[in-house]
Amino acid sequence: MSEIERETMEYDVVIVGAGPAGLSAAIRLKQLDANLEVVVLEKGSEVGAHILSGAVLDPSGLDALIPEWKAKGAPITVPVKEDSFYMLGAAGKIRVPNFAMPPLMNNHGNYIVSMGNVCRWMAEQAEELGVEIFPGMACSELVFDDSGAVKGVVAGEFGLNPDGTPGVGYEPGMELLGKYVFLSEGVRGSLSKTAIEKYNLAANSEPQKYGLGMKEIWEIDPTKHREGSVMHTMGWPLESNAGGGSFVYHLDNNQVYVGFVVHLNYANPHLFPYMEFQRFKHHPMIAELLEGGKRVAYGARAISEGGWQSIPKTAFPGGALLGCSAGLVNVPRIKGNHNAMFSGIHAAEAAHAAIADGRSSDTLREYDEALKSGPVAQDLKPVRNVKPLWSKFGLLASLLGGAADMWMNTLTGFSLFGTLRHGKTDAEATGTVYAHEPIEYPKPDGKLSFDRLTNVSFSMTNHEESQPAHLQLSDTDIPIMENLPRYAEPAQRYCPAGVYEVVKEDDKPARFVINFQNCVHCKTCDIKDPSQNITWVTPQGGDGPNYPNM
Repeated sequence: MSEIERETMEYDVVIVGAGPAGLSAAIRLKQLDANLEVVVLEKGSEVGAHILSGAVLDPSGLDALIPEWKAKGAPITVPVKEDSFYMLGAAGKIRVPNFAMPPLMNNHGNYIVSMGNVCRWMAEQAEELGVEIFPGMACSELVFDDSGAVKGVVAGEFGLNPDGTPGVGYEPGMELLGKYVFLSEGVRGSLSKTAIEKYNLAANSEPQKYGLGMKEIWEIDPTKHREGSVMHTMGWPLESNAGGGSFVYHLDNNQVYVGFVVHLNYANPHLFPYMEFQRFKHHPMIAELLEGGKRVAYGARAISEGGWQSIPKTAFPGGALLGCSAGLVNVPRIKGNHNAMFSGIHAAEAAHAAIADGRSSDTLREYDEALKSGPVAQDLKPVRNVKPLWSKFGLLASLLGGAADMWMNTLTGFSLFGTLRHGKTDAEATGTVYAHEPIEYPKPDGKLSFDRLTNVSFSMTNHEESQPAHLQLSDTDIPIMENLPRYAEPAQRYCPAGVYEVVKEDDKPARFVINFQNCVHCKTCDIKDPSQNITWVTPQGGDGPNYPNM
């Protein structure tokens, strides 16, 4: 589409994504210089519409950005009051004593929040400072200058036909140009993938690892509600089939967040992460809590889990990777929002200094150095071996070895294991049907557990059906000819929204169907497809889920 003429708008800094990283960068830039021209482009229908996080918020990043956040009315009002961790069996549980957990795992001083609502509030703070925020503006491609540096993005393209040609009422979008472009798209963003590949940013880092996080909001019986309670579990129902675990957070208004994470390096292609989540809710401890309640929302997204050793080079000519685009989640703490905010602060400070010096479109090495030597490094380095220990040796080794390593790091700053490697990508970890038995899952009961399509309706997701599918196959023959016989076409199961199906004709598999209208933008298919045949690109602006208070 490069031959299309587009209008241009110029800014000092263009920010893609109105999550905690992008909004922190925007706010910090205007704090440093009110005259800087800053724009934030958000693909969701509104700020917060695509934000899904646990979330227990470590407020350290917000403390650094807006120290007076309480006085300014931030929607951060439920402090953690109790913290528990359980190992589950099929019918029982064992509580891990809090004193055995390293101090960094303590949630004292943290808050149970809706990150969608926190981002909505942050957007208000940014706009009060003069930041321009445009929701419903998907960024479909990067714009490069003659030297190969990023100089902007194309945003707001609407009206393409299914074959990608301009349709009736086609709007070509605009080129928004900046001295620097910040990519804060979240996990596995399409522009971030382009930048990482073009500039070889991951050459000296380990492969990024991922988990699939699924979450429901429940309104429960007030007599069972314990505002401020935080609970995490491991073990059943995943056990030896996959790594992962759950969280149950009691926020206000008799609501609880019920979440389940499955590490995407599982081998058995028959594994059905969504059904593992639904089965989890039938554990006696969880079923008793939810009985008599109702589910009011559902969503899913991928989580970056590679940690310290998987962070790529985060600065490139003309731009930078922020937040989950760089992979800054602390896996054992299940937290990344504070690191996202710190990354936004560091990027803003580096760009402000560069612009003040008359620079533009160069590489903000100062940002990469600050990210990898400051609070983000201090958070991620001590836990860097938990994930590879789990991947290589299983849950018990991760608990014992990971805990010992975290304690040693906490007490001495020394690691027992150095820095372990991750090895395979999650796609490469997928085994064949010849080596694994099918897994039988109980049918959802419609009370505690639900079928995928019913649950997807609680994500309020919507896509204009006449546009090109934003889930693209490199080879249309691979799903039926290769993935089906070798892997039982796992896209039918790893997708938490029921996007993919194999349709039979004359009782034989005939077609691979992509129901992209169901997509909740989790990016799991882009990550886990064993043939790496599926690429997620952004649909037109405003499409996708519309999360109310995830």
